[in-house]
Amino acid sequence: MRRLSPARAMLASAVASLALAGCHGEEVDEQRAHVTLPSASFLAQEAPPAVGRPSGGGALGPRMDPNEAPGRYPFYWTRAVYSGYGRGFRRGGGGSWATDYPKGDRQFLIVLKRLVRLHAYDWENAVSLADPGIRRFPVIYAVEVGRMDLAEEEVTGLRRYLDAGGFLIVDDFWGSREWQQFEFNMRRVYPDKAIVDLPHDHPIFTAYYDIEEILQVPNINNAARGYQTHEGDGYVPYVRGIFDDKGRLQVIINWNTDLGDAWEWAESPYYPLMYSTFAYEMGANMIVYAMSH
Repeated sequence: MRRLSPARAMLASAVASLALAGCHGEEVDEQRAHVTLPSASFLAQEAPPAVGRPSGGGALGPRMDPNEAPGRYPFYWTRAVYSGYGRGFRRGGGGSWATDYPKGDRQFLIVLKRLVRLHAYDWENAVSLADPGIRRFPVIYAVEVGRMDLAEEEVTGLRRYLDAGGFLIVDDFWGSREWQQFEFNMRRVYPDKAIVDLPHDHPIFTAYYDIEEILQVPNINNAARGYQTHEGDGYVPYVRGIFDDKGRLQVIINWNTDLGDAWEWAESPYYPLMYSTFAYEMGANMIVYAMSH
């Protein structure tokens, strides 16, 4: 039997503990393991105890307190709210941006904090691309971008965010049609910047875990049935990126894969562990890379 590295053993334990958390985002009360960590100062702190659920937030659901002092938490897992169409969280608002929201965000935070001891806010944080306050958050996450239809103020807001040093993670869109829709919107943001396949020796693949193979992560229905991992004509998973003029990776694009469903359903006995493990490894790498570059 192959022995797990300390970091991967810790990941397996964290994923398994999600079921004990009741899948509602509560922090699991277990002793955290310790592994060798990157030197970035944001990783040097033990994750804080769970905080109380925000009481407000409006149609987007709970988010950070607008009166909160800047810098209380070094990291907020922030979901990009954009104009578009399709399914998603509904309570007076929502759309495709809110797919897997908020459960996927909460479970990702539970595991992420145990893996890298990240001093992070415990709850989801959804912010519009047009909101100038989005520049408070160094990493934003956008899903189902094949249904994206950005307003002009969102195009401008995303460009300013990325130019200021922000990092965008794109996930959960499939096939040629959805790629064309996403590419159309990104060309509005950056008309002249190339979208390229990330080479396997890019440091994002070794930022925390050594990722040797890009898996296609299926949605919960396909994973439970076990007969296919793809959707539509999205047969091959890709990890692509957009770089700034100095060679900094600004946008990482996970196409023909669904990391978010693996985060959301990791506790399910019907969701294969190999996919949830890869998704959390990739998630940890993206956060560690973004926060240390």
